Amino acid sequence: MNAGISAINDEVKEASGFLQPLLTEINKVVVGQKYLIERLVVGMLADGHVLLEGVPGLAKTTSVKALANGLSVDFSRIQFTPDMLPADVIGTQIYNPQSGDFTTRRGPVFANIVLADEINRAPAKVQSALLEAMQEGQVTIGSESYPLSDPFLVLATQNPIEQEGTYPLPEAQIDRFMLKLRIDYPTRDEERQILDLMARTGSSPVAQPVVQGEQILKARKVINEIYIDDKVKDYIVDLVCCTREPDTYNIDLGDFIQLGASPRATISLTLAAKAHAFLRGRGYVTPQDVKSIGMDVLRHRVAVTFEAEAEERTSESIIQTIFDELPVP
Repeated sequence: MNAGISAINDEVKEASGFLQPLLTEINKVVVGQKYLIERLVVGMLADGHVLLEGVPGLAKTTSVKALANGLSVDFSRIQFTPDMLPADVIGTQIYNPQSGDFTTRRGPVFANIVLADEINRAPAKVQSALLEAMQEGQVTIGSESYPLSDPFLVLATQNPIEQEGTYPLPEAQIDRFMLKLRIDYPTRDEERQILDLMARTGSSPVAQPVVQGEQILKARKVINEIYIDDKVKDYIVDLVCCTREPDTYNIDLGDFIQLGASPRATISLTLAAKAHAFLRGRGYVTPQDVKSIGMDVLRHRVAVTFEAEAEERTSESIIQTIFDELPVP
């Protein structure tokens, strides 16, 4: 087994060579926000969509654009608004009166990286148009289904404060996001660097493409081979099951949880933990990888009861309790 892990370690080191040049390019544009940038890369490596939540001005959109610019892939940005239609996202069929035929005009979702800016400003029918694309990697226009390019990644942003003119995302769509990130303010030193870098008129720094799409796909194949011990697998399953039936694990949270995480969370947590280990240059997953990425995988998948809200318990505090009390292998 040790020889096998050693071989995987070598594969990881070889396949992860593109990460440092990519991070260098992103850091030319984004100061600080290490957590945000690392999680975006984890989502890219684990083939999982990412939802970014934070107040305006925290470099959410800038970070996504910097990541896309650092990759030699197609990038599109969709600015979500209340008057949007599904056709504005996936495309539509256009009738040609001269020939009597319909031609398909593909929408902006046909790209490798799609920035869904202020995703919660569009109505439910537009949100539902993304479901097929996010889960199945294809889009249906009329009677035809069209496969999307690989890699395909939806990176969505939303503002948690402003509620006027917004629509809560359906639970089914939220569950499609592998990670939900909460973005916080930069430190004082980082803000001072932002002043030096950005407080000028004219053009801003732009990341240059240094990574090919084929390198990402190759890295994903290596990530699939990363070793994960049976005890760590059991730990992941216990974490997810504990969000549904905490009493089974002697954790007193039953009155606070309305809805636990789905089996999709188990898959996402496993893939994200492998990608986290890949970023650290390891060919095996540790329980710490699971704990490091677990909050981002689970925070949007646990719905709390009214009693929890009355006691000011959030899904994050509940998940943290589970991490603290569940035995670690």
